[in-house]
Amino acid sequence: MADVHDLSGRRVLVTGAASGIGRATAELFVQRGARVALLDRDRHVEKVAAEVGGTIGLVGDVADEGAVARSVAVAAAKLDGLDGVVNSAGIDLVKPVTEMTPEEWNRLLAVNLSGPFHVCRAAAPYLRQASEATVVNVASGAGLVPLKHRTAYCASKAGLVMFTKTLAIELAPVRVNAFCPGIIDTPLFRQSFENEPDPDAELRRILDRYLIKRAATPEEAAQIVLFLTSRASSIMTGVALAGDAGRTFH
Repeated sequence: MADVHDLSGRRVLVTGAASGIGRATAELFVQRGARVALLDRDRHVEKVAAEVGGTIGLVGDVADEGAVARSVAVAAAKLDGLDGVVNSAGIDLVKPVTEMTPEEWNRLLAVNLSGPFHVCRAAAPYLRQASEATVVNVASGAGLVPLKHRTAYCASKAGLVMFTKTLAIELAPVRVNAFCPGIIDTPLFRQSFENEPDPDAELRRILDRYLIKRAATPEEAAQIVLFLTSRASSIMTGVALAGDAGRTFH
């Protein structure tokens, strides 16, 4: 029986690929046989591409429409087309709305919402030429159920969920789905409680929102991205799939 998670022959662009879910996804996809182009504003992405066996590492900010257009064109040229996109680039902001500056609001939406728009818009002609093409937008459980002091972040991820659903209609039969993770065990997450006066108490407070009572690893998150990219999810499109340890269900 064929392995439905096999990505042999697939050509995929992964954004936010220098670290976190993006890097874990790129590494897993290469292991599954895909040829992968990695895009990140961090110049370290070029080294990461070599480490994970990616075809090319591209430096660019997804909020920059011109940089995205150039990067997508280079990726498509290097891979001889594109039949997969994973929009993993994203930033966070924890701040009451009354203390947030317009610049902070605009920057977060530019990366988290306009970024996937720029990438998908540039990649659409290639995806439409391919068979069984896919887009996976990494949203968040915060796009389904809000979190205090994350007004901009929640708004951007909720917008990304609806962007995903609408794009699934417009690009069909290209499959477009959103993955909505919860907390991921990264250095950024650890900073959210390790600098508190009582780190253990703060961590317990955070985990109390989750039924499984733990953070996911980037590798666990990448497995869900693989599922949404592979033939295992061949009849799924327009879906916002929560893989968040039960926070939004709870």
